[in-house]
Parts: sequence; structure tokens; C-alpha cells
Amino acid sequence: MATRKLVYTAIDPYGIFIAIVMILSWLTSLLFLLQWHLNYTALVLYLGILLQTHLFTGLFITAHDAMHGTVSSNKILNDTIGWITSLLFAFNFYDRLLVKHHEHHRHVASDKDPDYHESGKLLIWYYNFIKKYTTIKQLVLMTISLQLLRLIFPLENLLLFWILPSILSTFQLFYFGTYIPHKDGHSHNNKHNSGSLKKNHVLAFFTCYFFGYHYEHHDAPHVPWWRLWRTK
Repeated sequence: MATRKLVYTAIDPYGIFIAIVMILSWLTSLLFLLQWHLNYTALVLYLGILLQTHLFTGLFITAHDAMHGTVSSNKILNDTIGWITSLLFAFNFYDRLLVKHHEHHRHVASDKDPDYHESGKLLIWYYNFIKKYTTIKQLVLMTISLQLLRLIFPLENLLLFWILPSILSTFQLFYFGTYIPHKDGHSHNNKHNSGSLKKNHVLAFFTCYFFGYHYEHHDAPHVPWWRLWRTK
């Protein structure tokens, strides 16, 4: 029985709505947690860190969708969302991310792939991944922002709910979106040199917004994150 290939394009009317919901969810949660009176025995503190980590990852995933033109068919609007979510994700710059990400798609698991490391070793690979994507400009902007924000919010809250989640989300993105799918390189023996998480939509969403379905993403980069599960 023939199956119909699912095709989504940037004209999907929900793209902008999903992006705005992601940004507002991150901002609302952050503002609440930054004003919350810390109690290290309260479960909400640790859940708050996990929630903010997941929402930080969502900011990057939204920027990533913009890189593939799936947020909006209007290029200016699409790229504006990409710039906003990139900057909110620890002052990353959209134009720089855009170039590197498309290099990754063109040269998966090769020496021209900026996301790949031939060692296959988790910590070495993660170190090199962070080194390639972190700039002095970002660190300066984060430091200045922290000093300004501490005039309004408690430093401890800023460290726990803004700084720490932004760091943890880089590992979440790296581990589930880069390391696991590509650690075996060409041994995947498929045209995208990519592995894929076994079908489990709940796990796939909470680990990395369905990007554990990584072969599927490389095979259909025009599919936004919130539709990606349907390609599995």
C-alpha cells in the first residue's frame, strides 16, 4: 500500500504562532522564577531549572526552524524571529549560526561539518562544539547583562534560572541533536550519515523537540519541529 509523503512548507499558518508561544513561555517562566523566593528544599526550584533548560532549548529550536525558513513564508518576519530567538539564547548571532548550520547539512559527519568531531568522544566533542559556537562578544554581552539584571533581580536567581539553564541546554542540544545522531559517522550507512531515535514521541519531545528523529530532519529539513514527529 502506497504511503503519502508528508510535505510542509514555510506557508504553514501556525509557524509564527508557535514561535511566539515559545518566546512568551520562556519569558513568562523566567520572570516568575527570577522573582521567586529561593527555597532549596522545594521541588519547584529544581523543576524550574529543568523547565527553563527545556525552554532555552526551545528558543534555539525556533531559531533553527527559521534557518530552514519554516517559521514564516515572509523572509523578513522569518529571519526576525530567528534573530530574536538566537539573541535570547545567550546572545548567539543568527547570521553566524545560519552559515554553520547549512554547512552541517551539506557536509554531514565530514571534516567540513562544523558540528562533527572525528574522535567520537563525548567530552572532547562537546568541548570543541562549544568552542566553535562561543564568541568573546557573547561572553561580554552576557556579563554586561548579568550585571544590569542583578540591579533588578537577585543574583542567585539569575544564576540558577538564567545562566545555569542556558549552559545545560547547550548540552541537551549537543547530546540529543548532534552527538547521538552523528557519533557513528558514516557507519549509519545512509545518505544523511545520521541515526534516529526509536519511535517514542513523548521521549522525543522532552529530549530535544523531536530532533532525536534526526535522519528524518535531514531527509525533510522543510518540516518544522512541531510537525517532525509525523515523518517518523
